[in-house]
Amino acid sequence: QRSEKNSLWVGLSKETAHQLGTPISSLNAWNELLKTQYPDDTLLPQMDEDIRRLQMIAERFSKIGSQPKLETCEVLPVVQSAMDYMRARTSNKVEYRLEVKGERLEARAMLCAPLFEWVIENICKNAIDSMEGKGSITIEVKREAKGKIYIDITDTGKGIDRRNFKRIFQPGYTSKKRGWGLGLSLGKRIVENYHRGKLFVKQSQLGVGTTFRIVLEQAKDC
Repeated sequence: QRSEKNSLWVGLSKETAHQLGTPISSLNAWNELLKTQYPDDTLLPQMDEDIRRLQMIAERFSKIGSQPKLETCEVLPVVQSAMDYMRARTSNKVEYRLEVKGERLEARAMLCAPLFEWVIENICKNAIDSMEGKGSITIEVKREAKGKIYIDITDTGKGIDRRNFKRIFQPGYTSKKRGWGLGLSLGKRIVENYHRGKLFVKQSQLGVGTTFRIVLEQAKDC
């Protein structure tokens, strides 16, 4: 049964990446044509950015369907990039904070950066839904001497009942009226299957908020 589920994940991911490829190529071609006809248009650079974002989404789905290549990365800039992306697309009623703790800032781990950013974004999106678009998200990055890197993502949302700490990572589980319930399930798969880390609910209190924790191994050259 687990093998069938994995095959379903892989098949869905590859097909999604494949289906996105054609319209993205078409959008690229139309955008280049528009640039030649309207070289001074100020909106076209924004279209470039949106197309690049679509290409990254397709790349992420493609990587889900195969073993992604991991590289030694500084964790902080990857987390910062994901947070900046979410901040630019979120109401100013949501406050973002990034905190760093530990002896050194250069916490490095073996990452596939596009996929790992996706994990951070998905957790933040769930936090925004839980806060109903108003509150704060704090991301704390901490490196410890034992070779572990901790990334804690804390929101001020409605919290999670302890009985659902594990259920929220199951495909299809959602407390929202809309949504497929795949974001946290994908995130757990990316962190644990591809990055050999851990993703879990560190703590949550109803009416107060939730903290998700990601645990990574430090790269050997650190």
